[in-house]
Amino acid sequence: MSLIPATILTGFLGSGKTTLLKRVLTEAHGQKIAVVENEFGSENIDNEILVQDSTEQIIQLNNGCVCCSIREDLRTTLSDLAEKRRKGELKFDRVVIETTGLADPGPVAQTFFMDDEIAESYLLDSILTLVDAKHGNAQLDSRQEARRQIGFADQIFVSKTDLVGEAEVADLMHRIKHMNPRAPQRKVHFGEVPISEVFDLRGFNLNAKLDIDPDFLKADDHDHHGHDHHDHDHEHGEHCDHPHHHAHDDDVKSFVFKSDKAFNPAKLEDFLGAIVQVYGPKMLRYKGVLYMKGSDKKVIFQGVHQLMGSDLGPAWAKGEKKGSKMVFIGLDLPREILEQGLEQCLV
Repeated sequence: MSLIPATILTGFLGSGKTTLLKRVLTEAHGQKIAVVENEFGSENIDNEILVQDSTEQIIQLNNGCVCCSIREDLRTTLSDLAEKRRKGELKFDRVVIETTGLADPGPVAQTFFMDDEIAESYLLDSILTLVDAKHGNAQLDSRQEARRQIGFADQIFVSKTDLVGEAEVADLMHRIKHMNPRAPQRKVHFGEVPISEVFDLRGFNLNAKLDIDPDFLKADDHDHHGHDHHDHDHEHGEHCDHPHHHAHDDDVKSFVFKSDKAFNPAKLEDFLGAIVQVYGPKMLRYKGVLYMKGSDKKVIFQGVHQLMGSDLGPAWAKGEKKGSKMVFIGLDLPREILEQGLEQCLV
């Protein structure tokens, strides 16, 4: 049987996770979805779409999807679901794990890589983070969990944008982009998101694409962000000129490393190994497409916390300019140490 794709849905309380989930569950896309709820509280999926049976932790929804609460731990719940699917007791095409508003998605993501049994049944597709435009800035100011959820995301949905002014939304999106330039952001209204932007995003695939806004890369120093360029993510191509965004000195930051020189493979492996040992808990997501000495193929690496994986990608195309590009997203990462260390690994 092919692997079951899994999506982690995270976001602060009131950001609209339930609205988005309901939409995904009730939309007629012909997919059967199992939703794993990390919290069965007052905010859970409304009874109107549930067929309640309190003895069973798996509840059949009236559209053929299933919903279950995590009773023991995520591992057990996921392996139960996979077993029921194998036996034909449950039919579903994919799993969505909704975390509590305060949860750190890191350990949830790690379950898919560290546990062999889970890795044999599931394929982690992506982490989706919802941010409430009205309260987002305040939550990011006061709660590290909210900042971490941004750092982990593969895709960010900004909800409730109709409740605040355009400038405020632009400021929030600008701030988020500095924390995580990897994740595309999209404004959503009442959870209305095309299903193609929720599933099969392949955020954890080792692919040779490193999606970072090209303008973000052009700014030599992200902290003093050169204001002479257009920022495509802003409406009407206005200048990216936010006088007050410097007020947010977030502990979740990203930085990008680029070089046209080749890496010495042994040196780089040693250095990255050491960095992950020391700073792993503070490293949320990182990814790179690397130019290695002695290899005619791109080398792709990525990781979550201490878990790092790499793979050979496609060959460098004829006439393609070789070079490395890496992005690190983490908590108070020592940018100078990382930059100097990477420079020293170049041939």
